[in-house]
Amino acid sequence: MWWFALAAGSALVFGLAGLLMKVSQMREGALSPMLLGLYASGTCGFWLQAALSENWAPLDYRIWIAGAIIGLGSAWGNLLFMKALECGPASLTSPLTNSNIVLVVAMGALFYKEPVHPAAITGVAALLAAVVLLSVKPGGSSKEANRRWFALVAAATLLFAFRNGGLKVTEEIGLDNASVLWSGYLLSFLWFGVLSLRDRLKADGSSGRVSSPASVRTGLAWGLAAGVCSYGGLQLYSAALREGPSHLVAPIFATNSLVVALGSFLIYGEKLGPTQRLAFVLLLLGLALVRI
Repeated sequence: MWWFALAAGSALVFGLAGLLMKVSQMREGALSPMLLGLYASGTCGFWLQAALSENWAPLDYRIWIAGAIIGLGSAWGNLLFMKALECGPASLTSPLTNSNIVLVVAMGALFYKEPVHPAAITGVAALLAAVVLLSVKPGGSSKEANRRWFALVAAATLLFAFRNGGLKVTEEIGLDNASVLWSGYLLSFLWFGVLSLRDRLKADGSSGRVSSPASVRTGLAWGLAAGVCSYGGLQLYSAALREGPSHLVAPIFATNSLVVALGSFLIYGEKLGPTQRLAFVLLLLGLALVRI
């Protein structure tokens, strides 16, 4: 049962990455430095993994094209995910953005003729029901804030589908995914480096709202920790897939949303109404069923 320990570990460690991003936000860490730190440590981890692999081909143009697409999905997905956390509960935002797996399953069925089991169809129905329930205005939030949260979550979900679906494509065409993730994380690191430099220049020559040195340090520190967890969780997940059955490993990994949700409940006391609690249960149920 070694594979089970690996799968459970992957869900825990990858979920910690999302929770640490939430902690950075709650401690008023600057967003761009936080994401810069995440992609800095993640790039180092994937570089080491790729360099030790016999399949590493950093001069292969396909690695960079795939990395650019997957990096775009990851970087902008995480950016919009953090924006969504500013106007909605993490306990719902995290599992809802994980519903991008529906798009990945659809891609596999349409382009790779993968069978879609009845459990997956039931999971899709549960996810759609959760979305309908979430359309009910939460108590205390304005319609405008609710619409903004939905728009951000929808956009982040689509972008994460580019990341996860892109990895499916690269696997099918025989590219080394460690190399692809290395290039994607490196390009994302460079992008957020430019954003952080722009913010620094604003601080030197603009009277607009800029991040304080303390918030920059906070964001960078929590981002570095989140990047380590992001890399570690994905590597444990890959190891679990090599050792055990994917139809069991994948549902276990999908529970990484629980780490963010439970952490938000326990650390920050997030409150959900009855309708939202039902939507939360449907989200988790749907994610598990779609992964089977």
